Amino acid sequence: MSHDYRRTPEALDRLTPLQRKVTQDDATEPAFRNEFWNNHEPGLYVDVVSGQPLFASVHKYDSRSGWPSFTRPIDDDAVTEHVDRSLWMKRVEVRSSGADSHLGHVFDDGPADQGGLRYCINSAALRFVHLDDLEAEGYGDYRHLFTTSTTTPESEHRA
Repeated sequence: MSHDYRRTPEALDRLTPLQRKVTQDDATEPAFRNEFWNNHEPGLYVDVVSGQPLFASVHKYDSRSGWPSFTRPIDDDAVTEHVDRSLWMKRVEVRSSGADSHLGHVFDDGPADQGGLRYCINSAALRFVHLDDLEAEGYGDYRHLFTTSTTTPESEHRA
């Protein structure tokens, strides 16, 4: 599957004011008052700007932070990491590699048995594609993430 995941003027025009503020102006949405922090459905989380697949529900867990949290991206090449020194501290910002959308931050306080990382991501930067809709929406190549014996269902990740 070959896709050109990039930011276009048309894609930016479709964003809500919150989506634009988060993805284009590096804002953060409120904790516990966002669309996906408590979503437990199986599926993919894609960049709201470009549609680039970023995270899978099989890597999602309840970090009790109030934002969707993942132990890793679908593919290391799906995201880029940048030093963020805003808010008088050093953090690592996460952006989509295709559209350069601000997604959130990655921290080293995730589950140790899963690699120790917590990708803390803004719901407003994501669009959710349910497992049942993967083929219809062109993401059928990612179905294997939900059927291999090496992944653990999200329900087992919840604390």
